Amino acid sequence: MAERSFLSDILRRVAGGGWRGGRGDDNRDVVDLCRDLLSDRGEMSGLVRAQNILDRLDGLGEDEKRDFFQRVAKEFSVDQEALQAAIEGWSPGDTDAARAIHFAAEPKSQELIRRLNRVPGATARLVGLRAALLKSLRELPELGGLDADFRHLFASWFSRGFLEIRRIDWSTPADILEKIIVYEAVHEIEGWDDLRQRVGDPDRRLFAFFHPAMPSEPLIFVEVALTEKIPGSIAPILSAFSERIPPDAASVAVFYSISNCQKGLRGISFGNFLIKQVVAELQRELPNLKQFVTLSPVPGLRSWATGAMQGDEPLLDAATRETLSALEADDRPAPEVAVRLAARYLTRARRSSGTAHDPVAHFHLGNGAILHKVHAEADFGSRGVANSWGVMVNYLYDGPKIEARHQAYATAQKVAASSEVRGLAKN
Repeated sequence: MAERSFLSDILRRVAGGGWRGGRGDDNRDVVDLCRDLLSDRGEMSGLVRAQNILDRLDGLGEDEKRDFFQRVAKEFSVDQEALQAAIEGWSPGDTDAARAIHFAAEPKSQELIRRLNRVPGATARLVGLRAALLKSLRELPELGGLDADFRHLFASWFSRGFLEIRRIDWSTPADILEKIIVYEAVHEIEGWDDLRQRVGDPDRRLFAFFHPAMPSEPLIFVEVALTEKIPGSIAPILSAFSERIPPDAASVAVFYSISNCQKGLRGISFGNFLIKQVVAELQRELPNLKQFVTLSPVPGLRSWATGAMQGDEPLLDAATRETLSALEADDRPAPEVAVRLAARYLTRARRSSGTAHDPVAHFHLGNGAILHKVHAEADFGSRGVANSWGVMVNYLYDGPKIEARHQAYATAQKVAASSEVRGLAKN
């Protein structure tokens, strides 16, 4: 660790101006600097130039970044002549020539991103740059290739082997605790007292993944409640007045909130690794735990039902259509209607790929969980009511069957559901 800190300090001095080569770049066009960076063979001059580019990009406005992305996508694509030459040099069975095609087919933008990442602290800045790229991508689909370059590199840089799991508690540095409050995406943390309850109470746990290149930035975190039985509502978990139990009295670990923290890492999956790692951590600490479940939202239910009402969706029978059409904006369907509709939606509504329509269902089913139970009137928060009329779901992680269920969903999109849920879906 001391060696790495010493090296990082040297590189910061070089990139920050300790070596003066390349300092005339400051007023040049940033895309010209990128072109020079790719042709630069000097280690120190390359670091200085990469630092200058990142500094310039940090100072660009939204429109200027959009223009930068368009120019990079166009000018730093695949070298067509080199690729054609590599293809012409290939013959069946020639693995070296096949590799040459692979390397020739790589867009120059990937090497540009790699060279920018040599600057100490650059990884977090590149994650932020991709967040801006994703924003531009909404209007400019031609940026999809450049985004694929970022995603390809990030998938390697943020692979499981580089991730570090940490338990977040009340002794965690304040700057990280503040970020947990900001990044919570499922159940809003209402200030420091609420946070202290979630990370400091004896029957609560919070675990996060970090990356060595971003040591103060959580990538994803999961909040856990230790309970005596599987819960059917979020209110008792979030309430400051609920009775707390000692950890060794708990038999159930409830994952009640999972939040991705970095917009620039969208599409890079961490959650499946995190849940499995947290299960292992909890089993070591608390061998009395017998069940590992979620209490999850159903974010796609209400929007799916609204769209289905406009067509001839077979999952909506006449009685359900009549019930939904009679609802006012602030009304909720009766609990028995809500759970039946949610069960049908979760087990039978699919995307064009054949996977579950609901993103949370897709995540947990893909990790090998089983759809265990559906609860109406489980979340009266504004987000829960707006997204699913307050419906929540338990996904059960049954250790011996996780891998088989994961495989069945991955290969045949088979939704694992309890007999209770399947019975609701048929009604």
